Amino acid sequence: MCAFESRTRLLDVSVGVVEDLRREGVGPEAGPEDFCPDFQICLPYRGLFVWHVGADEIVGDANQIVFVRAGESYRMRSPLPEGYAELIITPDLNALSEMAHVQGQALAQHPLFRRRRWRMEPRLQRFRARVQHWATGFGGIDDLEAEELVLALIRLALQQDVNKNTPNGTRSARLIRRTKEFLEGNLSSRIRLTHIAQAVGASPAYLTDLFTRVEGVSLHQYLTQLRLARALVELPHTDDLTALALHIGFSSHSHFTFAFRRAFGCAPSQFREDTRRATRPSLHEMCGNAVTNFR
Repeated sequence: MCAFESRTRLLDVSVGVVEDLRREGVGPEAGPEDFCPDFQICLPYRGLFVWHVGADEIVGDANQIVFVRAGESYRMRSPLPEGYAELIITPDLNALSEMAHVQGQALAQHPLFRRRRWRMEPRLQRFRARVQHWATGFGGIDDLEAEELVLALIRLALQQDVNKNTPNGTRSARLIRRTKEFLEGNLSSRIRLTHIAQAVGASPAYLTDLFTRVEGVSLHQYLTQLRLARALVELPHTDDLTALALHIGFSSHSHFTFAFRRAFGCAPSQFREDTRRATRPSLHEMCGNAVTNFR
């Protein structure tokens, strides 16, 4: 498969630029070296990629925020055939420094930019999807409202508990990466713990303990959040909610609706109608009653 990339500028305002990047055919091997001159915040929403930067190997999927430091070379690879897609926010440096409470190049030492990634909460997933659909489907966007929404995305991404300690090490990182690849590659399947453990080469007991300590949620919760993130992408384009529920791995329409409402504070049908009408995302959605304790 030949590599394909599309990069669409959705918003371009004084406080930052938001782009929709979609890549296919990147392949399982790391591609050519590239370079990013800017600090960026990336919000993946489909597929999975592995970002090789310095000595780090960062997995990006729809449950992760990826923080890019300016002035670093990197290489990308995509282990899954479908490739990946992400929103890339390139903030104004002054605005980013103010919100991160650091100055200029000291951003490189900010805990989130040093860690390079953090788990994305459901409220940010929903808000990202609402902003993306709104910016894609509505013309004549006012600069002021666009600026407020870009700042809101950045603010939500920076509101993470950077004091949480998690295990590290090459073997642990490899197991977590393989586990995420397996989950993303089997969203529509009925997945059992033994299947995951066999695929990644670890005992079920060790894997569940390690994954929960690293990601802060169980394997089942992480998988459910991946499925719901895929639903946010597909809902505006589907009429059959039952078919969508089964396609992304839920056992029924009711199971899907319960999980979606519990995570995002509204029914799938309501989210679909809001995005189809291209209504402006409300800033109060950032503080919605979404929770991360999936069942």
